[in-house]
Amino acid sequence: MSTHSGSNKEDESSELEEKVLFVNRCSKVVKGGRKFSFSALVVVGDSKGRVGFGFAKANELTDAIRKGGQAARKSLITFEMEGTTIPHPIIVDYDGARLLLKPARKGTGVVAGSCVRSVIELAGIKDIVTKSMGSNNRINQVRATFKALTSLRNREEATAIRQENGEKRR
Repeated sequence: MSTHSGSNKEDESSELEEKVLFVNRCSKVVKGGRKFSFSALVVVGDSKGRVGFGFAKANELTDAIRKGGQAARKSLITFEMEGTTIPHPIIVDYDGARLLLKPARKGTGVVAGSCVRSVIELAGIKDIVTKSMGSNNRINQVRATFKALTSLRNREEATAIRQENGEKRR
């Protein structure tokens, strides 16, 4: 029975597309010369509303990418979508990165910078306009994108929250 669940996991991970966004090489000077280590930022998604990211370090580049992919599969999230776009505009801050996500009409496409574009395309959003204001740090931009996607609400929830806040103000 346990072998069946293992094959199910393989089926699940095979439909996930993996993309390496950033690789950083770091060197440490030791007695024998320079010793290199690598860090990799990896995003996975199924283009149907599930996406995750992982950041991993290792002494070999391939190991860093593999570990990043595993971490990304563990951190998969699902989020609210409205057709091919997001339900409402949102501005998010994460460290120095500030990100604006706005829904767009069908046929607009993905208008976004490199890291944000990769996350959104792997998530399966087809029409969106984004603007990155602030830091160009790739890791923080990806984390800001994930923070924005997780804080999206569907139309009914958003109107209920607005009405609740409006009643409190009066």
